[in-house]
Amino acid sequence: MGDKGKDIPLETQFLLTETKDGSHLESNRGGNEQNQIVYTVFLPLIDGSFRACLQGNERDELELCLESGDVETKMSSFTHSVFVHSGTDPFTTIQEAVKAVKSHLNTFRHRQDKKLPGILDYFGWCTWDAFYQEVTQEGVEAGIELLAAGGAPAKFVIIDDGWHSVAGDLQTDEEKPLPRLTGIKEISKFQENDNPNLGINHIVDIAKRKHGLKYVYVWHAITGYWGGVHADVDDVLAVQGLGLVNPKIVYRFYNELHSYLAAAGVDGVKVDVQCILETLGAGLGGRGELTRQYHQALDVSVAKNFPDNGIIACMSHNIDALYCSKQTAVVRALDCMPEEGRRHVVEFEL
Repeated sequence: MGDKGKDIPLETQFLLTETKDGSHLESNRGGNEQNQIVYTVFLPLIDGSFRACLQGNERDELELCLESGDVETKMSSFTHSVFVHSGTDPFTTIQEAVKAVKSHLNTFRHRQDKKLPGILDYFGWCTWDAFYQEVTQEGVEAGIELLAAGGAPAKFVIIDDGWHSVAGDLQTDEEKPLPRLTGIKEISKFQENDNPNLGINHIVDIAKRKHGLKYVYVWHAITGYWGGVHADVDDVLAVQGLGLVNPKIVYRFYNELHSYLAAAGVDGVKVDVQCILETLGAGLGGRGELTRQYHQALDVSVAKNFPDNGIIACMSHNIDALYCSKQTAVVRALDCMPEEGRRHVVEFEL
């Protein structure tokens, strides 16, 4: 909030201004234009391989900043870097602006055109708050039982971080190496010792058959895991210390992971850490190109393997992702400060 150009922070991806100086917008309706409040929305866009954003300066000017995230990806001119639209109703003005951008870019779909997953109609539970990465099959069932005993039975569960097979790099100077995904199958604590064929499908079956849950989702990062994919896996690129699946074959990676989960009875995925892609575009055509390739692959895999459009996006609130996703209808925003005893969660739809 502010009333000067310098109040506009760096990396602003959406700006709505209010002016009371009058406008021609209502002149044909016989109103008093001099007292008319006018709302103007500024939407920075994706222009080729460049992402635009707004920022103020000390001279109270509004600046437009464009970046590709790749020194080899350059442009000297830009044709559609920001969209500006005005109106007398802020909500209608914003909606009209987004629809116009959609028609112009043709790279994303509006909320009304997307299928909302059935999970939105029910109360459910995510394992993260209770277990962080220490989640187990027994813990998942215990949480489901506790909610039912308290009179608030869950109809879905999201098995968050902690079910993957991960490992750190063996040769590293770090005390705690960043863990990377070593395979699409679950970690041993999610497998039954006396029957290795029973893995995450076992807790899915317990949740649905024994406790009557309608949906089970599981978590994964957009790059597989926090540190990406382990170097021992084929077609992995080392980018900024992260094991990045080559974007040319990332659909194969997603499809293998999602088809394995779907066969186990999983209904959808919570895809986290999506904004990391904006930092990994060097040498790969820039942040916009890398994000497009990953989201196109993700969209196709989700549509194929989770027909209820079973996907929740997390840490994905950059326009790189928002303006290239045609499938995701639910986005999760989280402000978490557990060390200060404060937690605020906001969930909304695209």
